[in-house]
Amino acid sequence: MSRKRVIVGMSGGVDSSVAALLLKEQGYEVSGLFMKNWEDDDTSEYCSSRDDLVDAVAVAESIGIEIDVVNFSGEYKDKVFGNFLREYQAGRTPNPDVLCNAEIKFRAFLDHAIGLGADRIATGHYARVREVDGLHQLLKAEDGTKDQSYFLYRLDQAQLARTLFPLGELTKRDVREIARRAGLAVHDKKDSTGICFIGERPFRAFLSRYLPDSPGDIRTPEGKLVGRHQGLTFYTIGQRQGLGIGGNREGAGEPWYVAAKDMRSNRLIAVQGHDHPALLADRLTALDLNWVSGTPPHCNWVYSAKTRYRQKDAPCTMVATGAERCVIEFAEPQWAVTPGQSVVLYESQVCLGGGIIESAERIRDDRDAVVECPPGAVAP
Repeated sequence: MSRKRVIVGMSGGVDSSVAALLLKEQGYEVSGLFMKNWEDDDTSEYCSSRDDLVDAVAVAESIGIEIDVVNFSGEYKDKVFGNFLREYQAGRTPNPDVLCNAEIKFRAFLDHAIGLGADRIATGHYARVREVDGLHQLLKAEDGTKDQSYFLYRLDQAQLARTLFPLGELTKRDVREIARRAGLAVHDKKDSTGICFIGERPFRAFLSRYLPDSPGDIRTPEGKLVGRHQGLTFYTIGQRQGLGIGGNREGAGEPWYVAAKDMRSNRLIAVQGHDHPALLADRLTALDLNWVSGTPPHCNWVYSAKTRYRQKDAPCTMVATGAERCVIEFAEPQWAVTPGQSVVLYESQVCLGGGIIESAERIRDDRDAVVECPPGAVAP
């Protein structure tokens, strides 16, 4: 029987390099594919795609596999970056990595790989897949500090059935040591950061190239003027740095945080103190749902959830769900729940799926009542 053919998405980093190496050692017929997805300022100091391609080719030569290059910049700009800009313009804070995975790495890349005759694709993500009773489950990685299932919750059964995550059982330290022992020059290469496929750059200046500035007032929830903002698109819920009000007479004492955006009046609402009530919410409504199994989880069961990547799992209950939205309540108030970000639901190690946060609120007395959150709200 012929060996299974796997095409690995190789970025020039240590994770995807080791993923390719491990699969080759396991007997798969492996080849690499380098995805170029951004072209607007590829010659700037912030885009490193050329250097990354050089590294990916060097790794492929070192481990003895072929590598090709594909340009998905059109798909990226249309399906990922366009959405990214629309969300910011609407006052929300999107997570481009989530959409990038769903639309580029596990759709455009997967379709391209199958067209080339691949049986499966593989990436350097820290996550796991297992099949139980004919269903493919998305699991957290063994290394909880590197687990990336949060960014993968929009994958479906067809995508998971064709995907391998060779690093799911490894720690980052293991991966770097494997690369070092194999003589791969990328063994100590710094991890990429910033916007998916665009890189790390001065964010406000970058966003200003695509969205207009619209300065306005920074006010307290009581309406007191405390400063001026440069445009609501440049701020996110829970933001502390860059408000420019820490040194004036209103800024004495505890630091200021962004608590809400009033899009109608172009006002940024700020409060003092990390634990200010305006920054806490124990109920949220999410839209644009995706459940990995294809079926929504049961209501009134206890799960755990994350409303941001680095957050610890927070016990919660899904109190209402439908085809288009769900309502989740947390056992304890969550800090800076942000519209546009993703809420991802877990049952132990299994990632069930999630959705895009529409709104959040603090409930105090009646936890049994399901309050329909107003569509379009951006304040907690």
